[in-house]
Amino acid sequence: MANQLGKRLECKECGSEVLCTKAGEGTVQCCGVDMQLKKPVALPTAD
Repeated sequence: MANQLGKRLECKECGSEVLCTKAGEGTVQCCGVDMQLKKPVALPTAD
């Protein structure tokens, strides 16, 4: 999986988060396992 610019990744083991500032091939690892793409948080709409 290629890393995508602007995506946030999180470690399920320790809770660390990183922000991808340069796209590229490979994976980001923490605690010996690949970090997972963090789900976006839905923001409330202003009506």
